Amino acid sequence: MRRFVALSTYKTAIRPDYKQPYGRVDGAHPVSKAIGALGKPRRLSPLTCFYFCVLALLLITMGGCQAGAPTGESAGNSQEPAGALEAASTVGRAFLDAWLDSDYDNMHSLLSFRSQELVNILQFRRLYVAAARSMALERMEYQPQAISSDRGVISFHYAMTFHSRVLGSFEDEERRLHMVEDARGAGWRIAWSRADIFAEMAQGAQLVFTEQIPIRGNIYSRGGQILADQNGRAARVLVDNRHIPQRERCFRTLAQVSSASLAHFRELFDERSGADWIVDAGLLEAESYIKHGDRIAADCGADFRPQETRRAVDGSLLPHVLGSVGYPDAAQVPALEAIGFHAESIIGKTGIEASMNDWLAGKPGGRLVLVATDGRELRLLAEARPQAAQSLWLTIDAGLQATVRQQLEAAYAGSSWLEDSQGAAVLVMDVNNGDILALASYPSYDNNILNPFPPMGQAVAAERYDALLADERLPLLNRPAQGSYPTGSVIKGMTALAALEHGVYTEDSRYICTGSWVQAGDLRFDWLPGGHGAVSVEDGVAYSCNPLFYEAGYRLNALDPWLLPKTARQLGLGQATGISLIQESEGLLPTPDNIIQYSGLAWNYSYAVNLAIGQGEFLATPLQMLRLYAAIVNGGWLLRPQLVRERGILDQRQQVAMREATATGLDSAHLELVRRGACAATSEFGGTAFRVFAGSPLHGQGVCGKTGTAQVPGEGKPPHSWFIAFTPAEVPRLVMVVMVENGGEGSTAAAPIARAILEAYDFAGA
Repeated sequence: MRRFVALSTYKTAIRPDYKQPYGRVDGAHPVSKAIGALGKPRRLSPLTCFYFCVLALLLITMGGCQAGAPTGESAGNSQEPAGALEAASTVGRAFLDAWLDSDYDNMHSLLSFRSQELVNILQFRRLYVAAARSMALERMEYQPQAISSDRGVISFHYAMTFHSRVLGSFEDEERRLHMVEDARGAGWRIAWSRADIFAEMAQGAQLVFTEQIPIRGNIYSRGGQILADQNGRAARVLVDNRHIPQRERCFRTLAQVSSASLAHFRELFDERSGADWIVDAGLLEAESYIKHGDRIAADCGADFRPQETRRAVDGSLLPHVLGSVGYPDAAQVPALEAIGFHAESIIGKTGIEASMNDWLAGKPGGRLVLVATDGRELRLLAEARPQAAQSLWLTIDAGLQATVRQQLEAAYAGSSWLEDSQGAAVLVMDVNNGDILALASYPSYDNNILNPFPPMGQAVAAERYDALLADERLPLLNRPAQGSYPTGSVIKGMTALAALEHGVYTEDSRYICTGSWVQAGDLRFDWLPGGHGAVSVEDGVAYSCNPLFYEAGYRLNALDPWLLPKTARQLGLGQATGISLIQESEGLLPTPDNIIQYSGLAWNYSYAVNLAIGQGEFLATPLQMLRLYAAIVNGGWLLRPQLVRERGILDQRQQVAMREATATGLDSAHLELVRRGACAATSEFGGTAFRVFAGSPLHGQGVCGKTGTAQVPGEGKPPHSWFIAFTPAEVPRLVMVVMVENGGEGSTAAAPIARAILEAYDFAGA
């Protein structure tokens, strides 16, 4: 007769210190306690006796119909003593505790010898690991319910709660763990079968998780123009493993039309898939589907399902910002699988596609089911809807970005002086909030060739990628954020502020610029051989008088070697800008502490003099210089550059770009003086950019700027050409940096490109 005992104890993975033995309440066996509670025997009426006799016969009959011990296990006495129940429940508890800890070796050691013979440790471990992976299992807990015995088999009744990283929490009620007293004298052991994972698995059912991965979000410009979407096309190949016309030929065909090996497809179909499964054999790009689809259908009996893939609408417009997508690296797969993705999921690899991948990808959902061998769905264990991906709206103005690209291409196509130039960078930023309106690196490239399913086809994409890697101009380099360069005279805005802040010069100071400068036998020259005569600091910015700034660096160093480097750092040099969504360089700011690391010599005045004019060891990125001049024109606020403006689904958007500003503490009068000097550079005769902007319609709104000509190492190499502009003059809204590698003087290459961009694009109406 079956004995059934309710359990009152509770065990979870969170309470490993719970030691109360199952089957005992207040020190007494529950059955004994229950019998004692009946009190003294009473005389029963004949009718009552009749009912009890009928009930007893019914229970005996039911007990005789119950299943006995599993095949091959010993079956003992059907009337187990209380000690046997407790001993068996202890084994059952130990087995489940080990499962909570994923200690599969310990679990296997608790099986009966017969069970261990039927499933070895490797098979056992593989089954449980596969189940945990299918469930995306995070943790478990169980609730003991009762213990029963029947013909030598003791059953531990419990409920299990599974906590999945993808599916949330779900319960499996009325589970049973069977224990037998092992024939070899090892005490009570687990009579194990696959039903101890899930009941239906005893009849060969499979635990199947079907992921539901949301469609990747789009990326838009600030004005709503689509920059990247899921409108690329590919075909998913589905093959019925039961009905492959020519199996080996099918595998060879799949290997020939894909990047996977013949061995991969043999393993996929013969080892990793069930004999009656519909096997997902991968994706075919559109061109391959058109070319090879009929052949795959004939050799494999395949069906095809269309699938959307990533596409940059204009691949060469913004590749250094958008980045690319691709398959995860091996090191990334475990973390992705933990949240419901898999090794063939498409994720962001570079740029905003990578840095904002969590929003763009959404969160997978899925269904966990037990499927019979004939394909029938036996039981739905859990289901979770996917979390929709979010789209992004960038700070980038697509129209301005296109104008920048057009003007850069025109400059390189029509300028003989750019024959030695390897590339250029252009940036435009809103000086009030840090929004990047344009970021262009020349030469550009089509980032579609880096996607797994390029719209131009794999063969063409591979050729273009090889050419990209072989290009000595380094198109993949994001020059605005990753290129570090000597800046030449555009640094003089910073030097002027340092000299004014520390009293080396005042607004009324005059310096006689004779065309040369000498201190302690160190002779240096101005770019204008005859010099500029008596100049103020404002004039020095406008006319770019080198000797005035040599002297500023020399005097600042004499007061304190740290004064100039500290002002440079105050304005964001030698450190990351915080743009974060794309990779950037910190540049190089020489200081009394680090100079020996770069030059091998101790700090002396010459390093300060070099820094004062943007030469020597000093290097900065165009992005850093953009930020520096934005601080000069916005009243001294150092802004964190922003690239993503909003995120959301349809019209339900959230602001991403938040103004992050650090006060530099610089005197507003000193900032205004530098601004006036920059405006004079474009509007007054003698200004370094006066000839470039002469007759420009931009003077109606006012355009200001600073040229820079940065000498570079290497004999005969032309200098880097810089121009930094801001407009409108009265209340500046935008700042622009143009840097042309080896482009010559700032007024020769960079300033004309800046003018062309400014005139071609309606900034006032933007």
